[in-house]
Amino acid sequence: MTDAELAAQLAETAGHILLTVRDSGIFEGKALGNAGDETANEFLIHALRYLRPADGLLSEESQDTEERLDKGRVWIIDPVDGTREYSEMRSDWAVHVGLSVDGVATVGAVALPGLGGGIVLHTDKMGELPVHDGPPRLVVSRTRPAAEAISVADRLGGELLPMGSAGAKAMAIVRGEADIYLHSGGQFEWDSCAPVAVASAYGLHCSRIDGSPLIYNKRETYMPDLLICRKEWTEAVFDALKS
Repeated sequence: MTDAELAAQLAETAGHILLTVRDSGIFEGKALGNAGDETANEFLIHALRYLRPADGLLSEESQDTEERLDKGRVWIIDPVDGTREYSEMRSDWAVHVGLSVDGVATVGAVALPGLGGGIVLHTDKMGELPVHDGPPRLVVSRTRPAAEAISVADRLGGELLPMGSAGAKAMAIVRGEADIYLHSGGQFEWDSCAPVAVASAYGLHCSRIDGSPLIYNKRETYMPDLLICRKEWTEAVFDALKS
């Protein structure tokens, strides 16, 4: 099984597990979020340690260690990206399974279980980006939209689309539902590794908001900002940011 096939299968299976936990009716609210995080994380951690024992591993829901820093290949996972949305029974949450190779988000899968239909976007099964004619659509946080994103939308005459998880936002661009995802409020490596791998495979622009590359498997897992967008909007976004 290739890395891309493994990422896709793990993300899809974790998604099924999360739906089962949610639909059981046993948990609600914060308890549901915790149960989903812990259950999906246990599955993903055990699977990766069994199937890729030589690789490093970084998960939002597991204690980080320095062991991964000496590895060229590191799996970076987020069992539930958008725990709040998951616990609120919304659809805009995701499962991230990404692989960083020498600091680059190279392989990844993002499952969107809340949308139904077993939707998993991954790096070895790409399609054409849907065509969109008209002003750009910018996905932003439901609760704290980035000031820079609001400014760029104003300058480009764009539309703001509030949405939950980072993975859901990034995949909205891949799925043709949006054009730009600009975030400056800070994230962590597990928030963007898998989405960036998938978005890059689909030919989207992915970088920091100053244009510098996104680097993974660093000692400090915090990442200040992120830009994922259709390439035809890249120059206009950077111009808007400068002004």
